[in-house]
Amino acid sequence: MKNKKLIVVGGGAAGFFCAINAARIQPDLEVILLEKSARYLSKVRISGGGRCNVTHACFDVDAMSKLYPRGARLMKNLLHQFGPHETIQWFQERGVELVTEADGRMFPSTNDAQTIVDCLIRDAEKYRVKLLLHQEVIAVEKENTFTVFTADGNKMTADFVLIATGGYPKAEQFSWILKLGHTIESPVPSLFTFNVPDPELRKLMGISVDPVRISLVGNKLQVVGPLLITHWGISGPAALRLSAFAARELSEKSYTGKLSIHWLPDYNESTLRAQWQEWRKQYGGQKVYLRCPFTLPSRLWHYLLLRATIPETRTWAEITSREQNQLIAILVGTELEFKGKTTFKEEFVTCGGIALKEIHPSTMESKIQPGLYFGGEVVDVDGVTGGFNFQHAWASGWVAANSIAAACNKKASV
Repeated sequence: MKNKKLIVVGGGAAGFFCAINAARIQPDLEVILLEKSARYLSKVRISGGGRCNVTHACFDVDAMSKLYPRGARLMKNLLHQFGPHETIQWFQERGVELVTEADGRMFPSTNDAQTIVDCLIRDAEKYRVKLLLHQEVIAVEKENTFTVFTADGNKMTADFVLIATGGYPKAEQFSWILKLGHTIESPVPSLFTFNVPDPELRKLMGISVDPVRISLVGNKLQVVGPLLITHWGISGPAALRLSAFAARELSEKSYTGKLSIHWLPDYNESTLRAQWQEWRKQYGGQKVYLRCPFTLPSRLWHYLLLRATIPETRTWAEITSREQNQLIAILVGTELEFKGKTTFKEEFVTCGGIALKEIHPSTMESKIQPGLYFGGEVVDVDGVTGGFNFQHAWASGWVAANSIAAACNKKASV
């Protein structure tokens, strides 16, 4: 047991969580955390507009694991060990209360990400984790033990190494990990918004609709949820979720194509047609532009009528069969051409990373290099927006910490 050492590469959520939990569970383990930048927990600080979306109030493992476009099977294993309930309890035991918003996102009751940062740093100090900044790791070698090399010439040995560097946008940035025998699923962006070059749509900036059904034309994938129209195009949880599930296909198509938006997912074309005659009778002489039978914002309703080429003077009774058919088709499937993407706020999420087939899902240990572990977004796992990526960070860090502690002493309580 004496002199066992763990080096954690990366001072983000997953790396920090592994470091402090490993040190807590196994007090005789020396834990060193290396962060290449001048600040720990950078993404924690900016997440949720500076509030930190810690997790999501989804307590069904099967349901939650389906919200990870890549890595769902791994997440199911991790969530059984450390899910949202355990996350809530872990922070609560340290005096941090999490509150649930209407959409299921969970934030600290202070609405301040610094609360989460301070909590993690307090544990690092309490359990004597050695934190080192400006330490960029450029290589890790393995003989009997690991040797970690940094850009400024430092060389450290360790019995265990956890790599939790976050996602890299370019495959070549994984080169030092490739030398350990691992393969990389090519990284591409996930969680982004769609740039729509429609000047009339952009005039609707700020309008949100909940729910809509959104899909890619030519793709069976559909997502239902809130949508936001911005000055560059289409955003909101539904668009972000679609971008995550279709990340690789969209990358291959250079982020061009067509979106289809069903503005009234409670209706289909048949039920709309069946209801239409009733609205014609009910609203008769009223102008269509002034009487919307749905809860759509008036500016959006006017935009859809414009696309259907219905004159502003037209009354419900005067709508022609052609205009009716055209408007119904637009309501259930407005097609919008998109060209390019925009990163969602300050958050940057990638799919891709360490191939999951090379990681033990119950421990996060490498199948290729015993004693080497992975956590967080460096592996090929990514979730939709709403606290799911942080839950992956906490879960993978916690599972790796317990496995490392157990490897130090098989009799250790985990």
